Amino acid sequence: MSEHTERPERTTDTTTAATATAATETTGGGNGGGPAGGPAGGPEPETLPFFGTTWLGHDGVYGLRRVGAAVGSLAAAVAACFVLNFAYEGLAIAGVGGFVDVLLVVMFAVCSALAFRQTWAGFSRRPVDPDRDASLRSLKMIGFVGSLLAYFVRSLTEAPGESLRRREYETAVTEYERRRTARTGNPAARRAGKGRKPKRR
Repeated sequence: MSEHTERPERTTDTTTAATATAATETTGGGNGGGPAGGPAGGPEPETLPFFGTTWLGHDGVYGLRRVGAAVGSLAAAVAACFVLNFAYEGLAIAGVGGFVDVLLVVMFAVCSALAFRQTWAGFSRRPVDPDRDASLRSLKMIGFVGSLLAYFVRSLTEAPGESLRRREYETAVTEYERRRTARTGNPAARRAGKGRKPKRR
């Protein structure tokens, strides 16, 4: 008797699971059928450090991530300035000379300005010459304060690099839709053509 009693429960559980699976497939898993609401089987958005793919739909506590990125980069820049100040005071105590002090200050200021410019430009465009960009990596490391400030300022308006990734993603989606339309043709016209009956001669 117990075996006969358990069978309807198993059938009910199977039916419930099948209904939930069908509902999930109908709604496209809750994200529009594709990655982050994109077309199913289409291009996937590029992930950003600390943001992932939340920049596409501004979901997944995107705003809090931006606040965290802005506060973190600003705090890191301030801490770096304190470290550089201690290093400068150490040189002053050592008495290396006024010329060396001025030279170091100018060097860090120039490197920070160039690092800010390069980092800021990298948020909106890809490097034209990757070799030149790689050669400037050491300069950006010296002027890392400028890179941190660029990251902070950009985080006030968007995720750093968001506009570039969004532009590239929208272009990729447009190209994907164009290729898919050209490959499948016009479904409405194809259905209309199938419904026509050949004329008798």
